[in-house]
Amino acid sequence: MKPLIPAALCTSLSLISCSQSERDKQLPNIVYILADDLGYGDLSCYGQSRFTTPNLDRLASQGMKFRHHYTGCTVSAPSRSCLMTGLHSGHTPIRGNKNWNPEGNWPLPGASVTIAEMLKTKGYTTGAFGKWGLGYIDTEGDPNAQGFDEFYGYNCQTLAHNYYPDHLWHNHEKIILHENDSARTGAYSPDLIHREAIKFIEKNRSKPFFLFYPTTIPHAELSAKEEYMNMFRGKYNPEKSFRGTDDGPNFRLGPYGSQPEAHAAFAAMIKELDDYVGEILAKLKELGLEKNTIVMFASDNGPHLEGGADPDYFDSNGPLRGYKRDMYEGGIRTPMIVRWPGKIKENTVSDHISAFWDVMPTLAEISGAEVPSGIDGISFLPALLGKRQKNHDYLYWEFHEQGGKAGVRMGDWKAVKLNADNGFQDSIELYDLSRDEGEKNDISSSNPEIVKKMIGIMNEAHTRSEVFPFEFEKK
Repeated sequence: MKPLIPAALCTSLSLISCSQSERDKQLPNIVYILADDLGYGDLSCYGQSRFTTPNLDRLASQGMKFRHHYTGCTVSAPSRSCLMTGLHSGHTPIRGNKNWNPEGNWPLPGASVTIAEMLKTKGYTTGAFGKWGLGYIDTEGDPNAQGFDEFYGYNCQTLAHNYYPDHLWHNHEKIILHENDSARTGAYSPDLIHREAIKFIEKNRSKPFFLFYPTTIPHAELSAKEEYMNMFRGKYNPEKSFRGTDDGPNFRLGPYGSQPEAHAAFAAMIKELDDYVGEILAKLKELGLEKNTIVMFASDNGPHLEGGADPDYFDSNGPLRGYKRDMYEGGIRTPMIVRWPGKIKENTVSDHISAFWDVMPTLAEISGAEVPSGIDGISFLPALLGKRQKNHDYLYWEFHEQGGKAGVRMGDWKAVKLNADNGFQDSIELYDLSRDEGEKNDISSSNPEIVKKMIGIMNEAHTRSEVFPFEFEKK
């Protein structure tokens, strides 16, 4: 027989349990969907006219659309590192797409504190489904080592170029996809990843969860399922053809496959992505989670020019200049939509200037979690709720390819530094985004004091990295 529990203690335990249950109910679920290489103008609610994105448009109509939200960097790994750590690319540990043998990318250090680790301190169950790219399995950057209870998808960014891979990862288990053996196309990775994300929602419906959904769409290889290709085939003539790698030793190991109908494939992939978002929204509603779930959507950087992609044809940048790997607005400004029923006013547009490193403190304020010390972000929760919002003095970015690049936004001023491998001391381009959103007119020569201030910010914001130094720091 079990020992009797005194009535007073029983009542006390009941109150504690009830209190914990009430707290769990009050904590909102968080779904963060990250597209891969989606341009600022690739959603119809941001001006896309060649196709529509009805589910993402509905998300925007039910929440807030940001006009001046920025990625962490102009390529994947450092952008995601900024998002996860709340640090801009002059401070965050991962500042480039550096490979790691035998598979994957340079790992986040164990000392890094991620959004997932932060939210776990408040009782959140955490899951990541899609492309990780911040550390191979069993390294310090392994998603399970960085606060995620469950991971399913691609660990390696290079392998994530291909949509019919030979394997994906479920936590530490390598899932062999035999349906794709011998160049077959039996298992479309976005479908597999999406199904696991839906399962995560279902499995954790009764407790607060953080779902990080970094999809691979529409990055790199232009590859859509046949039923989606049929929706768009013949609608975007003249078509663009791309001859890629369809066999041989590098097949599905990074190089992109051929695509004779690149325009149709791109539109089809965006349709697939929009449908995935619609299914997530439908699942939240079906399970009664819609009102207590924050849904956020953004892209990791601007549109790419690889594998047959044709961002000029689709006006993927909208009014902005530049693409992926550029420090101009088109490379780093992203669509960003946030829905939180009953909290965020529907169909609103924000001109608040924010960036990936602001997501961590925003979620900290929402959840009551402690903000890690030394981060660069500022919570934009007040902007979401229509309240008075604190602004950044400046935003800073750096990029360690193509001779090095850096960028600063300070109010409406935007500075771009090319050849940053030589340092930040001169040759700064300057634009006034309030008058020249497309960065067509460099006005640095007529604004020497602003240029001097921008150079000072670059030198202040950049800290040397042993793993990702600029060339001038190696001397």
